[in-house]
Amino acid sequence: MIPLTDLNSPSERLNLLNAKRQELMRPVFENPREHVLLSTRKLAQRLRVNSATAIRIVQSMGFESYKQFQRFLYELAIAQATSLDTISGTALTDSSPGAHAREALEQDIRNLQQLRTNLDFERVAALATRFHKAKRILLLGGDLAANLVGFLHYHLLLLGLPSVMATSAGEMLNLTRSAGRQDLTIAISFRRCLRETVEGMKQARANGAHCVAVTNTFVSPLARFANEFFVVSIDTPSFGLSYAAPQGLLDGIVAACGYCRPERNREFLEKAAEEQRKGFRWHPD
Repeated sequence: MIPLTDLNSPSERLNLLNAKRQELMRPVFENPREHVLLSTRKLAQRLRVNSATAIRIVQSMGFESYKQFQRFLYELAIAQATSLDTISGTALTDSSPGAHAREALEQDIRNLQQLRTNLDFERVAALATRFHKAKRILLLGGDLAANLVGFLHYHLLLLGLPSVMATSAGEMLNLTRSAGRQDLTIAISFRRCLRETVEGMKQARANGAHCVAVTNTFVSPLARFANEFFVVSIDTPSFGLSYAAPQGLLDGIVAACGYCRPERNREFLEKAAEEQRKGFRWHPD
């Protein structure tokens, strides 16, 4: 069987089937939320085949089991979620704004706990080493993710690291066109991912840069095309995205970068401290 992480896009899975079976399964991948909880028998009824045929179709797409197939649908549902989906999914009986605010904060805490449990801190340490060795650090992220890119960019500059950020389609494509083997690319996007972020990272990788994705599901385009990726939850009962976990991941990366080469970093931070104490940017009182 084909490992789940080797063929992460629905089109790649569908291409393993003949034309007739592709047409049967296409609606399932286009509407994963409607099919993810179906039993084998229920799915077979939807497809108008018997249960044995449904299992053979699932296996023909490279899934080891029906449970693995359901997990793939679950990840697809996460990737395809919209603001309407998230705000419609709350189970609260108390519909007051305060109750929903509490629910959102409680979900943020769960997202952070999940990050703390699942994050490989040795990978974070290894990435911090790459930050210090890179000729350039290319940070890609548009739309709301531009805020995360800006946060990371600011802290890398504080350490004197060669960070360059791009938050629009033109900036990303122009920046990554000159990427090279000594460069490190960090691309941030969630759900289905912005086209420009994916294309920028693909171009950087084609030019030899080491590419790291920050996203919320392993079936996202960023995860498929990166050298390595970090998955963080953006789950929220609200209409937006929760950036508590992505921000937590970046906080960890910044901390690791700060302690990766402490003597070298201290020199830069001493200069920054002088400006922070007496610089013109700060109010005198």
